[in-house]
Amino acid sequence: MIGRLTGILLEKQPPHLLLDVQGVGYELDAPMSTFYKFPALGQLVTLHTHMVVREDAQLLYAFVEKRERDIFRELIRLNGVGPKLALALMSGLDVDELVRAVQAQDTSALVRVPGVGKKTAERLLIELRDRLKAWEALPGTFKPLASEGGVQAPASQTSDAVSALISLGYKPQEASRAVAAVEEDGMSSEELIRRALKGIV
Repeated sequence: MIGRLTGILLEKQPPHLLLDVQGVGYELDAPMSTFYKFPALGQLVTLHTHMVVREDAQLLYAFVEKRERDIFRELIRLNGVGPKLALALMSGLDVDELVRAVQAQDTSALVRVPGVGKKTAERLLIELRDRLKAWEALPGTFKPLASEGGVQAPASQTSDAVSALISLGYKPQEASRAVAAVEEDGMSSEELIRRALKGIV
C-alpha cells in the first residue's frame, strides 16, 4: 500500500492531480478541502494517500492532512459510501463542518451533496455519531485561499470550477449556475469551487 507521497505538483484539475515523485507521475484524486491548501504548480508537496485496488483499476486518493485521510477512511467504511461519494462529502464539508453536522445530527448539511437524500443523510449521521467522537476536540485548520484582486476570473478558471462540480456529481446546468452566482474579480478556480459548494442548497 502507498501511504504517503512527496513530490512536485505538476497538474491540478479538481478532483484530479498529477504528482512527480522522482520521475514517476502519480495520478491522484482529492477532495476540494485538499485542493484549497495546495501550493502553486511546480512546488514540492507531501500528501497522505489511500489506495483502492479494484479488478479494473488501482486508485490513489490524496489528502494534505492525515486527519482528512482518516475521516475519508471512516466514510468509506459506511454502508453505501464509496470513494466518489466520500470525496463529494469532503468537498462540500470540511472536517470540522462534518463533525459539527454529526454532533447536531444536521441532515441539511449533507443533503446539499449530490447523491445524498434525506434518508441517506439521516443514516450516515447516525452511523458516524459514534465513529467521530475522537474528532470533536480537534482544532480547525481549514482556511480559504485569499482571492487576488484586479482582473476578472479567466474563462479557464470558470470552466475548471464548473468541470470540478460536474465531476463531483452536480448536473452541468446546476454547476454553471452555482459558479456564476459566486464569481467575482480575481478568484481562483479553487475559491470559485469553494464558494459555489457553499451556495448550493
